[in-house]
Amino acid sequence: MIDPFGPIIAPFVEFGFMRRALAGCLALSVSAPPVGVFLTLRRMSLMSDAMSHAILPGAAAGFLVAGLSLPAMTLGGLVAGLVVALLAGAVTRATVVREDANLAAFYLISLAGGVLLVSLRGSQIDLMHFLFGSVLALDDAALILLGGISTLTLVALAAIYRPLVMECVDPLFLRTVSRSGGPVHLAFLALVVVNLVGGFQALGTLLAVGLMLLPAVAARFWTRDLGGLIPISMLIAAIASVTGLSLSYHLDLPSGPAIVLAAGALYLVSMLAGPRGGLLRRLIRARHLEA
Repeated sequence: MIDPFGPIIAPFVEFGFMRRALAGCLALSVSAPPVGVFLTLRRMSLMSDAMSHAILPGAAAGFLVAGLSLPAMTLGGLVAGLVVALLAGAVTRATVVREDANLAAFYLISLAGGVLLVSLRGSQIDLMHFLFGSVLALDDAALILLGGISTLTLVALAAIYRPLVMECVDPLFLRTVSRSGGPVHLAFLALVVVNLVGGFQALGTLLAVGLMLLPAVAARFWTRDLGGLIPISMLIAAIASVTGLSLSYHLDLPSGPAIVLAAGALYLVSMLAGPRGGLLRRLIRARHLEA
């Protein structure tokens, strides 16, 4: 009897680098999608894309100082992301320009500066590593980092869950009953940056946001309850990770783009067949009302 899951599982059974890549992607699948869920609820989805580019100059600075050193690049990316987030917030409060416009300006400057820094010392291969990641080359240090980020994210979200949900639903009420709105907002931005830094190690700056947002958006077509959005988004991200890595092995495709495209395919399936606002369900309901 033919095992339909055999071709999917075989690469992870035979090769250690595939198991490492899967472990790293599953760690990201646990931490990044819940952050993406709150980003979509707060209508800050595009902010994550801006922040994913903002970490590039810091990582590039770490690369210039210490080469392909994971601690240096991680610390540099984390500092750069937090600085851009704080600068955008400060400029928004001091000027008439809105936060989304300030983030766009700072991330464009950061992206160009990061590419320039890498080009000064690195090769074309180094630049491609920064932009698109190297999930198949994850080592022990990278896996420990991704596992630590996943653990930190889940613990932090559990700690700020109630005020974070309240800020998504009714921020004005939260301001009237508590002063935790500002610290919670800053803590959440820090979690966004931390997860993007982790995603950068595996998928690169241009694709790190894909595993954060696509599963979160796809989950909206399956449930409207926050208690369901988070686990469903995690499941979609995990399925995309396994599928993308398997396809990249069998079809000789770049792993990072394959994972994000697999998440994109699951989003399209959800958009079509999801029970909560999917196109097919809306079409059937419209025909029923006409009849």
